[in-house]
Amino acid sequence: QVQLVESGGGLVQTGGSLRLSCAASGGTFSSYAMGWFRQAPGKEREFVAAISWSGGNLYYTDSVKGRFTISRDNAKNTVYLQMNSLKPEDTAVYYCAVRTLPGKDIATTTSFGSWGQGTQVTVSS
Repeated sequence: QVQLVESGGGLVQTGGSLRLSCAASGGTFSSYAMGWFRQAPGKEREFVAAISWSGGNLYYTDSVKGRFTISRDNAKNTVYLQMNSLKPEDTAVYYCAVRTLPGKDIATTTSFGSWGQGTQVTVSS
């Protein structure tokens, strides 16, 4: 089973940037699509972005299109989320996950397993 560790979160002002990293170990990272989700206080965990195993297919929720970029480096077993033009509504704990059920909708938590512990992103206004 793949273990995931996120890093790169922090406090940033509106309009700023952060790059999140998710390092994987214990499995065949390059075989899986990967995703980023986020959860704000009092809200459900929501889909942010996903990337196919090869990196050739990218998926984003509408609210981050044009601002966030997901990428992966299979040689380093790492997936990234570059976040630009950050807004206060981007504040949340960000989680990466392995897509373990490819038959389900990629934009749902049920398609993913092996979640990381999360990294806090706070955008101040």
